[in-house]
Amino acid sequence: MEEMGRLIMSELLEFYKDKKVLVTGHTGFKGAWLSRILVQAGASVTGYSLEAPTNPNLFGLADVENRMKSVIGDIRDREHLFEVFKETQPEIVIHLAAQPIVRDSYKNPVYTYETNVMGTVNICEAVRLNPCVKSFLNVTTDKNNEWEWGYRENEPLDGYDPYSNSKSCSELVTHSYINSFYGDMEVAVSTARAGNVIGGGDFANDRIIPDCVRAAEKREDIIVRNPHSTRPYQHVLEPLKIYLMILKAQYEDKELAGFYNVGPDDRDCITTGQLVDLFCEKWNQHEQGENCVKWINKSEINAPHEANFLKLDCSKIKKVFGWKPRWGVAEAVEKTVEWSKVYFKGEDIPQCMDEQIKEFFEEY
Repeated sequence: MEEMGRLIMSELLEFYKDKKVLVTGHTGFKGAWLSRILVQAGASVTGYSLEAPTNPNLFGLADVENRMKSVIGDIRDREHLFEVFKETQPEIVIHLAAQPIVRDSYKNPVYTYETNVMGTVNICEAVRLNPCVKSFLNVTTDKNNEWEWGYRENEPLDGYDPYSNSKSCSELVTHSYINSFYGDMEVAVSTARAGNVIGGGDFANDRIIPDCVRAAEKREDIIVRNPHSTRPYQHVLEPLKIYLMILKAQYEDKELAGFYNVGPDDRDCITTGQLVDLFCEKWNQHEQGENCVKWINKSEINAPHEANFLKLDCSKIKKVFGWKPRWGVAEAVEKTVEWSKVYFKGEDIPQCMDEQIKEFFEEY
């Protein structure tokens, strides 16, 4: 099945033309990029999400809201979610909605568990009650155990902080629904754990690249809390493409449903300090000497625990789909800087997104 990894854009996205696709969390960072891809592919897209979590936000900039059905709703609101399923009858469902910030999970653990665990119960139940769904993917997290080796799909789920633990619970909920309910149904169900995604249009707080962009634009020093933490950084288009590949493949062959890790190669698992070095290098290439940015180490004493070492073993998805990462971390940072420069100059954001999507998919 190695040819799957070499699908060019037209071959993969042609599948989604006229398909009814429901995306939870469509107003978030990943969701906005995914909505742009699907709308451009000609899919009939429904989004179900809270209002965009930041101002500004990528969903508003991506010029997709008037080209899809955007429903503002809370994933915890089961009845509202069921109404949307009944009305739109989706064939393909991808679950991105979550409380995604580790530090916020310490501030509001109950909300984090309600959203990430019971929200998953609600979406799994909606899929169970709607036989129109043929392909369902739940996106979870790499933040489970801090082991020295790449975390594999068949190893125990855990998670120190409420965010990480709640996403592990989300995956276990999905496993239970697969075992208890979906076996006798036509629907194919997978989960996918992605690494730390970066890219243009992420305006979230307490994420390193958005912090870098904000500081650089203000000509301020970049504050780095955990410069020695290792993360599997990847451009946002990397996991989005493999999500689309999984959904298509299992739609056509249920045997391909499973549990998949989606992360970069080992060389792109780098420390936060190294990532910020790359950002400064790429940003400063566009600046004059007096405008160059730098970063300073502001490690916090008694800060909330965040995993020091995270890494995924992605050999399974490479074997099953012939997949391999397209852009390394240096290219991912370069594309993020490119997008950010377009944004700060007030230029055409949708065009920039489409050019990056086209380059990523067609040169894969």
